[in-house]
Amino acid sequence: MDTRVSIVECQDYSNAKEAVKEALNLIGGLEKVIVPGSRVLLKPNVLSIRPPEDAVTTHPAIVSAMCELVSEAGGIPVIGDGSGIVKPGSTTTSQALKVSGIEGVASDHGVELINFETSGFVEVDVPGARQFSHLYISKAVLEADIVISLPKLKTHELTLYTGAVKNFFGAVPQKTRKQVHFLEDRRRFGEAVVDIYSVVKPQLVVMDGIVGMEGNGPSNGTPVLAGVIMASYDCVALDIVASGLIGIDPLKVPTNKAALERGFGTEHPEVVGVPLEKVKVRFKSPEGGITAYIPAFFMRILRKQLAVRPIINTSNCALCKACVSNCSAHAIEEINRTLKINEEKCIHCYCCRELCPNDAVELKKSLLMKLVSRNKS
Repeated sequence: MDTRVSIVECQDYSNAKEAVKEALNLIGGLEKVIVPGSRVLLKPNVLSIRPPEDAVTTHPAIVSAMCELVSEAGGIPVIGDGSGIVKPGSTTTSQALKVSGIEGVASDHGVELINFETSGFVEVDVPGARQFSHLYISKAVLEADIVISLPKLKTHELTLYTGAVKNFFGAVPQKTRKQVHFLEDRRRFGEAVVDIYSVVKPQLVVMDGIVGMEGNGPSNGTPVLAGVIMASYDCVALDIVASGLIGIDPLKVPTNKAALERGFGTEHPEVVGVPLEKVKVRFKSPEGGITAYIPAFFMRILRKQLAVRPIINTSNCALCKACVSNCSAHAIEEINRTLKINEEKCIHCYCCRELCPNDAVELKKSLLMKLVSRNKS
């Protein structure tokens, strides 16, 4: 695989398309991966309900530029993501896509916009897995002919840096994300993220590094001008260069280390375009994530106790079975003309709640989660 990483200087989003095009041309262009008529999934980072100026999400100008360039190359662009959770048990992707400006980009370009939360998941095997031998992956990701990562350049409290590989954390349901976060240490977390990456197999990454985030990223840090657009056909190679660009030892990033150990990417990618030394900017480091400070035995307890489970309120249920037909995990069973969610099978994607026409699916929090929610409100 071509592991070259291009760097182009760009100080303002008004020049985004030109910079993205130059970054792509430096490594060989979109034509190397796009066959005319192919369905091209653009996967931005839409972590939460935040406007573009907060630097939490991929800037809409980058997504817009890629829509245009993919179309010019003969591809059919579609945009999709699944956001994180802002409040326990509250899914936010539709709102996040709107507030981030990405919904507007899709509308302006007449491009399909896919909410991973409601479009369904497919269970897949993970060859060579280190943490998850089976995963539920967004159907939209698996059905695309080409997958392009559009990450934001940010620090991360758990992984120090987050970029092209970690961006695909949004391709799995909420239950899996919780399981990954409670793996007790950063090394295992990195291995789990690479398990996800290994089955997604993106063909290209274009990084939004014009305004990045330093400090307590990926959502509580500070916006900072980095002034770069980066591109590569290899997500791991780009992450190696990008983490070094912001002053973080690439081999201390758990996802980088886990990916290299699995044979992905290269430890010393060739940089084309602007020399790395010219654009290096030291980002303030994150203070660290929760799992760095909680003992492992506590984490095993918390994994079970920090629960937000969907349940069906039978008094509101009309037995339309919209939830049954849309449950990727086949976790909803009919017993004596009553629908019930099987806790063991449920993957906490909350599709049943999103799609129920009668608001019959409610969320039940554990006692510990109720206490956490009360303290954060």
